[in-house]
Amino acid sequence: MSTRRVIALILAIMLLIPSLALLVGGAAGTIAYGTARNDAGFFDTRIEGLQSQTAVVASDDIDLGSGRGAPEWLLDRGDVTVELRAESVRSDVPLFIGVGPEDDVDAYLSGFARDEVTDLKGRTLELRRIDGEGAVPPPRDQSFWVATSEGVDEQLLRWDVESGRWVVVVMNADGSPGVAAGLHAGIKAGFLLPLFITLLVIGAILTAVAVAVIVAVLHRDRAAEPSHAAPEPTAAEPVAVNARLDAPLSPWLWLVKWFLAIPHFIVLAFLWIAFVLLTVVSFFSILFTGRYPASVFDFNLGVLRWTWRVSYYATTGGLGTDRYPPFTLGAEPDYPATLDIDRPGQLSQGLVLVKWWLLAIPHYLLLGLVFGGSIVVAQGRYDNEAVVWSGGLIGLLVLFAGISLLFRNRYPSGLFDLIIGLNRWLFRVIAYAALMTDRYPPFRLDQGGAEPPSEPPSTPSTGGVDLRMEAPLPPPPVSTPAP
Repeated sequence: MSTRRVIALILAIMLLIPSLALLVGGAAGTIAYGTARNDAGFFDTRIEGLQSQTAVVASDDIDLGSGRGAPEWLLDRGDVTVELRAESVRSDVPLFIGVGPEDDVDAYLSGFARDEVTDLKGRTLELRRIDGEGAVPPPRDQSFWVATSEGVDEQLLRWDVESGRWVVVVMNADGSPGVAAGLHAGIKAGFLLPLFITLLVIGAILTAVAVAVIVAVLHRDRAAEPSHAAPEPTAAEPVAVNARLDAPLSPWLWLVKWFLAIPHFIVLAFLWIAFVLLTVVSFFSILFTGRYPASVFDFNLGVLRWTWRVSYYATTGGLGTDRYPPFTLGAEPDYPATLDIDRPGQLSQGLVLVKWWLLAIPHYLLLGLVFGGSIVVAQGRYDNEAVVWSGGLIGLLVLFAGISLLFRNRYPSGLFDLIIGLNRWLFRVIAYAALMTDRYPPFRLDQGGAEPPSEPPSTPSTGGVDLRMEAPLPPPPVSTPAP
């Protein structure tokens, strides 16, 4: 696959993600608009916890576009209406609901006890008590309310939202303490349906464009792919991870390799984003055709090779070379760390549905202990922990190797074999989870820098008898009688 087509494929995949989000969001919003509203056209919900021993339950200040540069026109022209329905638990006391400007309501309630709403978790209100006098002057005597409702039955308040700072209050109409009511809150906005439909249409168009580009790139690449037989495997596993310990190694350079490798880390961050997105494309390709796209396979293999080289040079791969990794997706067979994966032929279309999230779970758990976790030496009174190491077992082993280089100027061979074996296990699992092979990773630690070779074919035998062909025995000598 050419660089231009790789870039086009990555951009198409990056476009596909927000396009699908717009498509799904628009579709969900349109369906909800048609099914989740009440008879009056409001999205509403019941709110629990509206009970207070004070005379007032007031909302926190509601700021609707009052700040500098706020889009006031969006509220003023958005045709947004709020609905509040409340019914007092006490049938002998009328209930009052009102919406008023923040400054006027604060001045009205100043010095009086009240409960303010601090949060809404699910359908439950969280209240904060403000101390003061008990009874409040009757709210009906105030002239600043922009919307009110009062009575002994269920009260309905509807307010066409305007920009500004507002406070909503629920209280007894006579201002007496002890408020208890059931409350429903709802909202209706005229712009919601056009918005949802617009998101749906834009998402559908962008998704179609992204899918068309992906299909075109992969189809063209597959058509241009030369047909050739897969090479004979040279290792026991389809994923071959090899490393060569360079000598001599600098005793101190490992202390700064992580810093020297920062350019690689930056590039790899973007490459791994592309790796994940292309793996998603490969998932659908395998699901419908049983084949891993050749160009995508080569790219993802290149990302794994690049990652292994950088890891071997600077991080948990082992610090086994002082040779700076090249910036390439290619094989680089002369570099001390190499990685190869046998190109798959036909892959299981059913197995692709479960192997990356279900079948690989045992490996994830074990590798999580090796490559993650932390060492805690103390736990405080308030659940605070003193963590002295958070790099996992592999990080600790590599640290021991670095300390040995620093003080003894040697890399313990047994430690090297163990570190490479753990990394070999890791990359086998990554390749399996990335759908690049159907061969289940073995629960086996193949230590050492070189992959174990594939076993030679066994010699057929029957009943313990060796069936290999041998050269025929020469005929026995014929004795000639003496004359």
